[in-house]
Amino acid sequence: MLIAATSDIHSPRYYEDFVRAVDMVSVKPDLFLLAGDAIERAHPDEYQKVYNALFGKFNCPIIACFGNNEFIPDVRDQIKAIIKEMKFIDDSAISVMTGYDEVGIVGTLGALDSPTRWQKANIPNIEKVYEQRMATVERYLHRMTTHMKIVVMHYAPTYKTLGGENPAFHGGLGSQAFENVLLKEKPNLVIHGHSHRGTKMAWVDSVPVFNVALPVNREIVIIDTDKIKPGLAKFV
Repeated sequence: MLIAATSDIHSPRYYEDFVRAVDMVSVKPDLFLLAGDAIERAHPDEYQKVYNALFGKFNCPIIACFGNNEFIPDVRDQIKAIIKEMKFIDDSAISVMTGYDEVGIVGTLGALDSPTRWQKANIPNIEKVYEQRMATVERYLHRMTTHMKIVVMHYAPTYKTLGGENPAFHGGLGSQAFENVLLKEKPNLVIHGHSHRGTKMAWVDSVPVFNVALPVNREIVIIDTDKIKPGLAKFV
């Protein structure tokens, strides 16, 4: 199965780069995954531009989770109202049929080992929220019966894809604790964004984890699931 994936378009900031990246795609993916931060904060109308760049180019299901720039519930609701053709998964799971098979996908913002100052001030018991979110993802994965299980999330579920970032900030970019979920449930594929300077791909035991952030990859990431094998870092 071919999967196209990206994140961190931050439209309008990287919108032109995103359009160029879309135009460069020469394959027909079975699934398109968007791992959050398609827009800059307070610009929900920009999501229509992002979707328009995809419309007509990809004749496949387009699935998205939300990023920290889309965190505010009102913004998420506005995006869902604007873009009815996409499926948004927010601490939830869906099954979609592709030309390949039925695919189970869990979507979540993810968790941080070190919540931001704003989060600590504005979200009561944020550490507990993150613990519950990890438990939710684990529960959905455990209940899935599909042959292919995918997690699409915004924050990194490991520090292994944060190699280009300052180690002092790793806890504010992702969660090493999330690795426990991956090790226990062994999804076939995990994609995330948020890290603009990290590394493109890493393994958590036998679980492939891709950082698909546009600022890192400068292209739409194409993943051939039939070619992903432990020890290899080749996408297609």
